[in-house]
Amino acid sequence: MAVLRYLTLLVAVVAVLVWLKLNQTPAVPRLDSTWWVTRRPEKADGSIRPFTINISDSVIRDLHERLKSTPKLTPPLEGIGFEYGFNSKYLEEVLEFWRTKYDWREREKFLNKFPQYKTTVDGLVLHFLRVKPANVPKGVDIVPLLLLHGWPGSVREFYSVIPLLTTPREGQDFVFEVVAPSLPGYGFSQGAQKPGLGAAQVAVVMKDFMQRLGFTKFYVQGGDWGSVIGTHMATLYPERVLGYHSNMCFSQTATSTLKRILGSFWPTLIVEEQYVDKVYPLSEKMFAHLLEESGYMHIQSSKPDTIGIALQTSPAALAAYILEKFSTWTNPSWKSLPDGGLTRKYTLTDLLDNIMIYWVTGSITTSVRLYSESFNKAQYALNLESIPNVTPTACAQFVNEIIFTPESLVRDKHVNLVRYTVLPRGGHFAAFEEPQLLADDVWESIRAIRQRQRERQRLTHP
Repeated sequence: MAVLRYLTLLVAVVAVLVWLKLNQTPAVPRLDSTWWVTRRPEKADGSIRPFTINISDSVIRDLHERLKSTPKLTPPLEGIGFEYGFNSKYLEEVLEFWRTKYDWREREKFLNKFPQYKTTVDGLVLHFLRVKPANVPKGVDIVPLLLLHGWPGSVREFYSVIPLLTTPREGQDFVFEVVAPSLPGYGFSQGAQKPGLGAAQVAVVMKDFMQRLGFTKFYVQGGDWGSVIGTHMATLYPERVLGYHSNMCFSQTATSTLKRILGSFWPTLIVEEQYVDKVYPLSEKMFAHLLEESGYMHIQSSKPDTIGIALQTSPAALAAYILEKFSTWTNPSWKSLPDGGLTRKYTLTDLLDNIMIYWVTGSITTSVRLYSESFNKAQYALNLESIPNVTPTACAQFVNEIIFTPESLVRDKHVNLVRYTVLPRGGHFAAFEEPQLLADDVWESIRAIRQRQRERQRLTHP
């Protein structure tokens, strides 16, 4: 009996120590602004300059020559869609469309439909869209919303959702002024010339960027890398970020990890019954799916410049590499289709707009470096994942998103979660796929956040 009492006491002590460890909150790291280019001028250019996309004819002629001279591709295996990667037979159709039917000059006009600018922040020349609402009724607040994209996307993803956010809605006492920057190293934004610009540092750049535009307080919305960067901004700068909305919610806290383990034995402890198959079981099928869909991440995290060289020199390779993600990340069931289901939600013209932004700017290498700069010891040492985000937050969990994070886990990181919604359609590229669904959720989320903030102000200052 004495041995049993000692063992019980030991287990109790260990349990308490584990609980204290799980609930230990690290200090918020101080991340200073950094100059990310090699040469620093005596006086930095703080101007905001209008920008228009205008690619030279020589770049387009070179592209057409490369498309025309693409060597014969290895045929796909019998009965195979996208299970082995991008179907080469369908890629030939995409390349032919790109060369003979896709009109860059017309698309250039389309891409220039929104006001665009450039400014220099922390040494980086950043490109951004800035769209202000028109015909705003009296008594309606104009609130700034920072839209953050990810990889392999671009600001092109936002072209359908922007008008839905900048048009006043009946019954709402606010409307958005949208600011959508190209992330550093993406599209028309300059990439770092020094190592170390990971997601946490990009959060600092984005804070400085919004300060440059005159916004000391603002809302943030993001998916993919935009979600990671947005989460860091909300965690690091709760005094600046009025509210945060994400369409790719995640939680990597120690508590969430423990919950996931416990949930593997009893899934409904952490996720509702109808969504169990999105999270569990931790089976051979699930691990196979993770291995199948995360190979790109291992390459880009370890050898970004190697894959960058291959993609920057071949438009066929760039199209196959990026468009494959728009198939399986939009709907994993599409990988059995010969065309990857790409035109079920997109048009080839729209998809090629995004490809062209990478091609004409030669930015694929600098874009994928964000992986190697974010998945390393220096980033993990910041321990940002373990610091609670106290900023009012909303999560739109699209049903076909690569990672399905239950509300119970989202709350471990986002402790001031105002709204959590599972959307019935859509996957990873929410703004591109389902702009109306995303816009509706952003409107309702920010309305809820503003309402909660007003209630707290009334309680604090009756």
